[in-house]
Amino acid sequence: MATFLLALSLTTLLVTTSMRGTAAVEYQASNNAGGTTGGQRFDSDIGLYYSKQVLVSASSFIWTTFQQQDEASRKNVQVITLVIEDIDGVAYTSSDNIHVSARYIGNYQGDVKTEITGVLYHEMVHVWQWNGQGNAPGGLIEGIADYVRLKANLAPSHWVQPGQGNKWDQGYDVTARFLDYLNGLEDGFVALLNAKMKDGYSDQFFVDILGKTVDQLWSDYKAQYGG
Repeated sequence: MATFLLALSLTTLLVTTSMRGTAAVEYQASNNAGGTTGGQRFDSDIGLYYSKQVLVSASSFIWTTFQQQDEASRKNVQVITLVIEDIDGVAYTSSDNIHVSARYIGNYQGDVKTEITGVLYHEMVHVWQWNGQGNAPGGLIEGIADYVRLKANLAPSHWVQPGQGNKWDQGYDVTARFLDYLNGLEDGFVALLNAKMKDGYSDQFFVDILGKTVDQLWSDYKAQYGG
């Protein structure tokens, strides 16, 4: 049932994306690890066609999350490439090229299709997000990517719970949970923060949007969940 709902959601997003005129963005995918266990599992459980659908759907979801419905507010990206490779780790994005580990796919215990869908949503954020001209904290960049994955209902069960973590820019799920809290204080906060990071980065952005320093907001967040 969950797989059916996910497929239905992706189909709906695909249609919506087409309506928004995304023909200018080309999505490519290839499996360069077909001879490996992970590469074969990718072909049997996920596939290139589904993966490209996810790339399209993720773009649409990210634009909505970032409130970037007009092309002028987005990065000028014409081609996005996904490659399945025999590499360590999980995945990484370089410019507009997403690389996913076939070894991770082969070793993953559980629903690998849903897991890789979430991974692709995360990596697609790195394609589209602004990064403060390279000056934004790395933990914030990764946290925004996981925030989008969270809002797409693709967060895995092993993520930390709200209120956990040691610092606001710890990254990934910790920062994603914090950003979700901040977005609850000001609907559209993450979109506003991302927009501000187009030309640079400053912690002052948190004060500009929410009226408190990021350290104050982190303290409030921790207090909200019992420290």
